[in-house]
Amino acid sequence: MPLRHHQKAFATALLAAAISFGAGGQALAADFKLAMSSPPTSMDPHFYNLFSNINVSEHIFDSLIKMDADSRIIPGLAESWKLVNETTWEFKIRKGVKFHDGSPLTAEDILWSLDRPATIQNSPGKFDVYTKAIVAKKIVDPNTIQLITAQPYPLVLNDLTSIFIVQKKATQGLNSDDFAQGKGMVGTGPFKFVSYARDDRVELTRNPDYWGPKPAWDKVTLRFIPNPATRLAALLSGDVQAIENVPTPDLPQVRKNPKLSFFSKISHRVIYLYFDAKRDKSPYVTTKDGQPMDKNPLKDARVRNAISMAINRQGIKDRLMEGLSEPTNNLVPATLFGHNPDLKTVKYDPEGAKKLLAEAGYPNGFGVTLHTPNNRYVNDEKIAQTVAQNLTRIGIATRVEGMPMATYSSKGIKHEWSFGLLGWGAQTGEVSSPLRALLACEDAKKGFGTTNWGEYCNPKMDAVLEKALSTVDDAQRSKLLQEATAIAINDGGIIPIHQQVTTWATQKGITYVPRTDERTYAHNFKPQQ
Repeated sequence: MPLRHHQKAFATALLAAAISFGAGGQALAADFKLAMSSPPTSMDPHFYNLFSNINVSEHIFDSLIKMDADSRIIPGLAESWKLVNETTWEFKIRKGVKFHDGSPLTAEDILWSLDRPATIQNSPGKFDVYTKAIVAKKIVDPNTIQLITAQPYPLVLNDLTSIFIVQKKATQGLNSDDFAQGKGMVGTGPFKFVSYARDDRVELTRNPDYWGPKPAWDKVTLRFIPNPATRLAALLSGDVQAIENVPTPDLPQVRKNPKLSFFSKISHRVIYLYFDAKRDKSPYVTTKDGQPMDKNPLKDARVRNAISMAINRQGIKDRLMEGLSEPTNNLVPATLFGHNPDLKTVKYDPEGAKKLLAEAGYPNGFGVTLHTPNNRYVNDEKIAQTVAQNLTRIGIATRVEGMPMATYSSKGIKHEWSFGLLGWGAQTGEVSSPLRALLACEDAKKGFGTTNWGEYCNPKMDAVLEKALSTVDDAQRSKLLQEATAIAINDGGIIPIHQQVTTWATQKGITYVPRTDERTYAHNFKPQQ
């Protein structure tokens, strides 16, 4: 909308917010409403490894191992663990933990939950990438289990943070669609499931028997409001008490608003571009006049690197992201394990990009469509539009096609796109996560390439990565992961743009501890003491 209309709408909402807060400036209640930017595509916690699904699941279900706000390993349903030998991990399960229906958590439930992801059919992104290393499981006693790997595997703890524990008797025989009707929604988490309205909301109630810190709220409504302006308006009017992903055009007003509190943190999510690096003919690559090309230029690493040189990352940060992004040529931020400090952010160099294109045999460029989600990441479609403008200036005539994440991912997983924008958060807290999922050659048995939508494959990188995944010594493993990252990035396997900075805003009097993993948890919002 025109700026003056946007400012008028903001002022109107601000007045409404002032009325709703009352004289005390606080809006505290036993009921808490939280506006999230992306709806889940499935309520089955093992169906689709998608951030919006995971974020909702963790309100209801627990994992054996958890991550703290800085993506460090902490106990979950497993209160302790040890390495019995190089390939055997032993976990002590918390005593007295109950499912929401009052029945006790058992070792059988845990083993069932570790087996179930591999049985899921038609998943766009399977969770069994996190369980494939486990070749045997053993119940030692009712509160002790052992997990055995075929070879030394240092990421067992990291991987287990992504597997939610479900109740065996509640989920046996269910298909993933049943969960949307409330079947199987029996966890041990801080909230109990009440209802789900697709693309609209999830309603929850406090779990009074939760083993961890008790939530501050009796009832929680997770509202899904993809439109940024509408999401902010809901906060300003008092319709919700907190939101994630504050619209970047409104950051100055939100920060100055005495009725609101603002929180932000650099996340482990990298926003990147991927390419069809396999097919000789690619469906959305054309000549400048729109005719199909017999040869796919995106297979050439020089073309991919020219594209990287053409992107004005600093311009995106300053003018589009309002400073809330960190330009990068890495897959994870400097705080995470395996970050490679030698991979410096690629300098904006359109003339150099043109020379590299000419060297690759495309002095006049070509045409391409850049596909992108338009409701998943901060300014996702706007970033794509900016990239398209950058590329068009060097002779790659680029058009953008945006769509909701649910549609985008269902086609992307089938490799339907030639060139796309996507984001990846290092869920396991280190760089092996994006290396395995985004850049390793597709191999279902190894759990490699689960989100490698461009079908990039570099056996040299895979060999280094596999060595890293069986190296227990942290110093050696870090060097190997840095080497694998350099191989893939220098080859243009994917093109990192920036680390996303995540933002939250609340009504005054409500606090939140911002998280590196971008998760938005209702149980971590609390009334200010």
